[in-house]
Amino acid sequence: MSHKNQFIWQKSVKLSINCYRITKHFPKEELYGLTSQIRRSSVSIASNIAEGYGRVSSKEYVRFLQIANGSMRELDTQLIIAREVGLISQELVAPVIEEVDEMQKIMTVTLQKIEARI
Repeated sequence: MSHKNQFIWQKSVKLSINCYRITKHFPKEELYGLTSQIRRSSVSIASNIAEGYGRVSSKEYVRFLQIANGSMRELDTQLIIAREVGLISQELVAPVIEEVDEMQKIMTVTLQKIEARI
């Protein structure tokens, strides 16, 4: 089975795509600021899920899921800051923040299930 079949990975890729879409609305002077930060942290989530899935042990997979979870919390913070400083409207960012909240719940359940088996 591939990491591409994993629900959590699929959701994280969609989240990253949505982050790229909303950051297209950011001013050009933010390209190396929050635009880059948001894109990098969102890509990091999916990448760490994929890398962890490819590791030998469940314990290693859990570690990469924890790293992905940390990137998700970074992303949440960056989206909130972008909204608060007026880089993006509440209407555009709200659905993405909801995705992050949903992903955090999925991540928590996934980690609990795997850790219970270890």
